[in-house]
Amino acid sequence: MNDARSSLPSLPSPPSLAVMTTREGSEPAGPAQVSRRDVLGAAASVPVLAAAGLAAAPTRVQALPLPLTPPDSVDNYDVGDSITQVSAPTMPLVKLTIDSDGVYTMALPRLEQGTGIATALALMIADEAKVPLAKVRVTSADAQPELMYNQITGGSCSIRAFEPVLPALVAAAQLKAGIVPQPGPPANPVVGTRVAKLDARDIVTGKKKFTMDQDVPGAMPTMCRMPSTIRGSVVSVNNRNAVLAMPGVIAVEIIPGGGNVVGIPPGVAVMAETFGQAWDACGALDITWGPGSMAGESDATIRDKLRAAIPPLLPAPLGSVAIDAEFTWKAATACPLEVECAIVDATRPDRAEVWAGMQSPIVASQAVALDLGLPLGAVTAHVIPSGGAFGRRLFWDPVQVAAQISKKTGRICKLMYHRTDDIRHTRHRPPQVHRVRAAVLPPTLLLPGNVLSYQQSIGIVRLDARHGYGEIGTATAGSLPPAVVQTVGNMNYEQFFFLTMVSSPYNYGVGKKLLFPVALEMNTVSYRSVHIQPARTVEEIVTDEIAAALNKDPVAFRLEFLRLERAKACLQRVAGAAQWGKAMPPGFAQGVGVHQESRSFSACIVELDCRDRSNCKVTKVVMAIDVGRVISPSGVEQQCLGGICEAISLVLKTGLNIKDGLPLEGSYKQYLWLRMRDFPKDVQIIIMPNSTNAPAAGMGEVAMSAPSGAIANAYARATGIKPRNFPLNAQPVFTPTPPGQLPPPAVA
Repeated sequence: MNDARSSLPSLPSPPSLAVMTTREGSEPAGPAQVSRRDVLGAAASVPVLAAAGLAAAPTRVQALPLPLTPPDSVDNYDVGDSITQVSAPTMPLVKLTIDSDGVYTMALPRLEQGTGIATALALMIADEAKVPLAKVRVTSADAQPELMYNQITGGSCSIRAFEPVLPALVAAAQLKAGIVPQPGPPANPVVGTRVAKLDARDIVTGKKKFTMDQDVPGAMPTMCRMPSTIRGSVVSVNNRNAVLAMPGVIAVEIIPGGGNVVGIPPGVAVMAETFGQAWDACGALDITWGPGSMAGESDATIRDKLRAAIPPLLPAPLGSVAIDAEFTWKAATACPLEVECAIVDATRPDRAEVWAGMQSPIVASQAVALDLGLPLGAVTAHVIPSGGAFGRRLFWDPVQVAAQISKKTGRICKLMYHRTDDIRHTRHRPPQVHRVRAAVLPPTLLLPGNVLSYQQSIGIVRLDARHGYGEIGTATAGSLPPAVVQTVGNMNYEQFFFLTMVSSPYNYGVGKKLLFPVALEMNTVSYRSVHIQPARTVEEIVTDEIAAALNKDPVAFRLEFLRLERAKACLQRVAGAAQWGKAMPPGFAQGVGVHQESRSFSACIVELDCRDRSNCKVTKVVMAIDVGRVISPSGVEQQCLGGICEAISLVLKTGLNIKDGLPLEGSYKQYLWLRMRDFPKDVQIIIMPNSTNAPAAGMGEVAMSAPSGAIANAYARATGIKPRNFPLNAQPVFTPTPPGQLPPPAVA
């Protein structure tokens, strides 16, 4: 309950960011500073909350929730299990070697894109081999087609896939090197200890080499102009000769169409002696653009199509009360600091070479070979660590473009997108409409209320999943026939991802979540929790509204209806640490969210400042997370902080505005991703003990949804406005760069 009192002053801001991580033996938070009523019904089964002194719900009888029917299959099998299974047969081919100095080197067949998987695996190898961490190196493996399905990065399952096979990999490497394994546990184990990411110092000092840092002799700077609509066409370049005469310009080339598996992005490329010259020349191009696949489409027309795709929900049972709601989510893009980029040498008639950050390098190299008319094995692909992206590089768009330009010019192409085109024309998380109906049985004098059913139907622009499991066979199965926007294979992939990723943590009786993709030809991709974070945020919002309908405190209600004990334990812990129910000044409120995904469980309570309703700010976050076996506590903490950043962005600030077939945003000033000033100074991450001796769970995406739900629920409590359309904060008016053009260089 939001017991706001007008006499209380505004909450002060701490002087600096205080990120506190608590584990196993952590002390509970101090007592709340205002009076409480017992949670009564929930307190009998939740002694931790009773001790913390939560504000109570008025109801005094605890419900007997109806079991979720049918049972949630994600509890027993999820997309991470599928990737682990298809990876297992070729795990013996993963390269783990030991040199003469006793240094273990793993060529990691996954993309390290800031999530810390290289560090976590190094910790595991060190303990398994019983050597100091300094004796372990983890590098990026080139594309290895013999690995088949074992070189795709996604699904928050890299550590899950390697944990069961790592002992065998280490043993095989030791056998080959003639090393006798040492019995017993390591003398100084490093798994579970706090260490910095192994590449952190190189990143902050500029020593780490990303794609644009690769020194490939003869590689020429190249930039593009992209169409005035998504996947538009080039009708003509009207001043090609004049641009070719500009200083340093080497070539001006129309990017050819076609493309195997997925289409080659259209546009006009300029190769020059420097990137500055390429940018100037791109800006000077006079291009006549033709319409693309999204011509005439805007946010409103897309939403109408998504709404129309959702069939009517089933009526609520007689005697129940229906809680109906509709939610909209704008398209979003990862927009990492590293724009789309690639280096490709396609100058030789019989082979090609690629340097790029790729989450599915096997199919990328195979598809580019087909694009260039080469045998499948004729392209060598070097996987370069990526500065973010988190799903966007499941596809290889810049590699396709760079390969074509290299082939046409006879020079090695070093391609870098402009930020404007990186936002507008790279791959987006698709816009979505969610329609929900929860059937609630109201409480009576003798019986508590209950939830009879929960329906959630989602209209979404079709998610492009034609990367398959990262090799040409499954990719081709998802891409045929090529002229169809939504192939049967692609639809099956998307439905499989949805069914094996989106879970429900509550006993809500008859439960049904359905996905209804719409075949619009946008450039979409599984950018972080593409289905999960919106779907679960919506469910957490409706959960607060169900609790209100049953006259229950939101935390106490969740503790009655959560299905699994590990989720309850997270909520118990976070409610005490955050002093749930404490008095808040006017315009401030707490909000709560719970989540389970990839075998991890989390709960979050935020405090939100909504005195300015058009610019709400998160001021405090307390988050508890259970990831089973903890490999790297600092890595878990860092991923939680990243999840909180994305939750604040996607719920409060960030979304693409599409008009006439093109996103309007073209810069960080216009695409309002979270800034440092938007991040709360008071953050506590509580890593739960592995009380069930569970294996390591997923971490890459799992920290987004609980904070997202908590922020949305705090907004509702602080403002009295039900959150329905995201982002919630007002979007500032700006003058967009004209479609099909690039902005002039900024002047200091």
